[in-house]
Amino acid sequence: LGRALQGRFEVVVRRPGGTPAVIENQPVLPGGRPMPTRWWLVDPELCRRVGTLEAEGGVRAAEAEVGVAAMAEAHRRYESLRDDAMPAGHDGPRPSGGVGGTRRGGKCLHAHLAWWLAGGEDPTGRWVALRLAERNQAPELVRDDGRVPWPEPVREDR
Repeated sequence: LGRALQGRFEVVVRRPGGTPAVIENQPVLPGGRPMPTRWWLVDPELCRRVGTLEAEGGVRAAEAEVGVAAMAEAHRRYESLRDDAMPAGHDGPRPSGGVGGTRRGGKCLHAHLAWWLAGGEDPTGRWVALRLAERNQAPELVRDDGRVPWPEPVREDR
């Protein structure tokens, strides 16, 4: 990540050699501070590739292709999963928002891809995965339940 980790986490997606690609964070950091980002992309190569996609206007393109309504529904699912993971009896501040802490539209394609790679139902994360696959930038990754199933790019035969 380029900085010290602050809370408890679990590696949920790895490179085949074991290097972490996605971590799953606890929703509350030590000391009670909320942590809105449940799944975090930590693979440096994938982070750079997604950063390039964002710099090319990827957030706006994803919003146009996926649709704001589908994104909003994904944000609700994400928030619900994070709320379900809250410690019993926690009475302090709670994380809010959906993917990457936002409520509407796209914000951070890294966060969307991280959740999708971890098995989340995120159409924006799938959109990012498809863009990477189209560029031949989808590395082999594994979860406890097997290989990450990157989407197959649609290729036109000429």
